[in-house]
This record gives sequence, structure tokens and C-alpha cells, in this order.
Amino acid sequence: MSVALPSSIVLVGAGKMGQAMLQGWLGLGLDAASITAIDPLLDQQGCASLAEKGVRLAKGPEGVLPPEALILSIKPQTLESAAPGLRPLIGERTLVLSILAGKRICDLAAHLGEAMIVRAMPNTPAAVGRGISALVASAGVGVSQRAVAEALLAAIGRVEWVADEALIDAVTAVSGSGPAYVFLLAECMAAAGARIGLPQDLAMRLARATVEGAGELLFREPQTDAQTLRRNVTSPAGTTAAALDVLMAEDGLALLMERAIAAAARRAGELAG
Repeated sequence: MSVALPSSIVLVGAGKMGQAMLQGWLGLGLDAASITAIDPLLDQQGCASLAEKGVRLAKGPEGVLPPEALILSIKPQTLESAAPGLRPLIGERTLVLSILAGKRICDLAAHLGEAMIVRAMPNTPAAVGRGISALVASAGVGVSQRAVAEALLAAIGRVEWVADEALIDAVTAVSGSGPAYVFLLAECMAAAGARIGLPQDLAMRLARATVEGAGELLFREPQTDAQTLRRNVTSPAGTTAAALDVLMAEDGLALLMERAIAAAARRAGELAG
């Protein structure tokens, strides 16, 4: 178990991302008995799953002691109503780690009072331990608290720190929303394959496996950039080149992706107020 993992955790919100983080922590050897999950809306199956893992489940913060790490994984719009109950859970040494989309550090501080706050933007591949999270810390967060935050999110994938919270909107647009772009790519590849004669189920299997394999190649060759990998698979005047002539046209994929990511970043800023 990593020495940076906290001795006690309160997880507020045990939805999909909360469960992914929980699974990652337990996989690193964290004692389930040191974790309390607070989620009054969790269904019977979710409650049973936590109980099976040995995690304590509470319907509310009453009777829960301030932990070393308080993880906020609730819906952003519920922060205001939940905050009064959460304040007593923040002790002098409590690190608050928030994955609430659109809620800035100043928003969190306004509702929770003075606290050591780290804001994070993970993404959904966390469910299989292949996520990536960008983190930014408030001024009061020291080296040891940063190490705790990093360890908690490294349990579900890679971690990157940003110095300026304003960059979180861009992170949201690229990696936070990014899995949806990749899923759409697979969806479009399969649909195009079906239109030129492939059975639909075969087209989807080919698209899924291709996206998976290409992603793994990117992952396993971190010293080789995406442009080089693309060139390596493109023979002059070949089939890939013919397709890339379309995708890389002036009004092709690059422009579409630039517009899409700009739109996502703009919307992230709007949600943050």
C-alpha cells in the first residue's frame, strides 16, 4: 500500500466514479474498514456491494468523524444543500478532494469554509483503472496533502497537475469529455463499414478492436508521438493515405475537433459561472 494513501477516508457519493475510486483504493490494499461512504440515494444493489467489500455505509454525515481525506463525488448541483452537513467532517488535517464538475475551489470554499482543497477532473476509463485525472490545489495544500490527493487518483489511472485552475475547463474539454469522442469515432467507423457491405456486428467488432489496439499502441510507446505513429501506418498512395486525404482536408477532422473541444471548454466555463 502506498504510504501516501490516507488512514481514513469519507467518500461522499458512491455513484459510478465513486465506486471506481473505491475499487482502486481497495486494490492498492487500503483497509475497507477505514472508508466510510455517505450516499442516501444509493440503491439496494449498491449498498450490498459496499457491505460485501467491508466499507461502512452511512445515510448521512451524522456520527461520522472527520477523516484524513474527504472525497466529494456528488452531483455538482447538490453541493449547496449538502454543504451544511459536510462542514463538521472537515477537521484541521482533512484534505478535501473534489471531483465536482464546474465547481471551482472558490465555490467549494464558499460552501465548506477554510479547508485544504484539491479539485480534480477524472474521466470514465477510471472504471477499468485506465483513467487520467488533472488536479489543481488551493493555496493551503502542502506537499504531503498533494501526495495524498495524487495517490488517491493514481489508483484509477494517470495523474497530471496543473498550476492554473483556469486550465481545468480545457482539461474537461480534452480528457473529461474525451472518452465520448473516442466512442463516437468507433460508432462512426462501424456505421461506415456497414454502409460499404460489412455485417453490422462485424463492423462494430472491427471498430472496437481497432480503437482498443491503437490506444494501447499509444500507451505502450509514450516516446513516439501520435503524428509519428500515424505516419508509420500510412504507405504513400495506399488505402490509409486515401482515407487521410479526406480526414485531413482543410474542413476535415482537425477543424471539427478544434470546434468541438472549444465548444466543450466554453460550456465548462459557463457551468462554472
